Amino acid sequence: MRRAYSVQNVLDAKFKTLPFEGKWLDAVGQPELTGTMIIYGPPKNGKTSFAMKFAKYLTNFGRVAYNSVEEGLSLSLRMAMERLNMEEVGTRLVLLEKESVKQMIRRLERPKSPDVIFIDSLQFLEMRFAQYKELKERFPDKLFVYVSHVEGKKPEGNVAKRIWRDANVAFQVEGFKSFPVGRYGGGEPIVVAEELAAEYWGLENL
Repeated sequence: MRRAYSVQNVLDAKFKTLPFEGKWLDAVGQPELTGTMIIYGPPKNGKTSFAMKFAKYLTNFGRVAYNSVEEGLSLSLRMAMERLNMEEVGTRLVLLEKESVKQMIRRLERPKSPDVIFIDSLQFLEMRFAQYKELKERFPDKLFVYVSHVEGKKPEGNVAKRIWRDANVAFQVEGFKSFPVGRYGGGEPIVVAEELAAEYWGLENL
């Protein structure tokens, strides 16, 4: 039987939150370095660029692994890294090439494994919801960030929709602009690429 908490227990509980600043604080608030986030949107609208931008920022708070399940080590991924000057993060970020759930579990069981794991994309990983729950329960001190394709305006597929509902923060990316909704406050959009977003939304809407 799990422990029951009194109201005072809850109010006295301490949580490790990330001291986000600037646009990230305005967008997300101060989240925990644990649980689930999801980034979703139509193709060629800036999902991967936004995910890379967010991954770069998160290297300020821990080690990050970016599992490129869809593209692997590709020219387009390298170009995205070059645009964002990802060399600035040094060894705080590693690229994983199309690792399966089992391979990720083996990696995360090692000492000094990454604190944050990006999975791009969820559909190419072909993850079952039971595997999602296993990762979350097995590694409760890590943050998983999933990148998802969409079906209409929502993440594509039943598993992606269930992860979206469970996520602490969801970023909807459209027209090179990210619209966050989360449990820690924030809510201000983040522009992924100024010129491309201006072409899509118009300068007056940036």
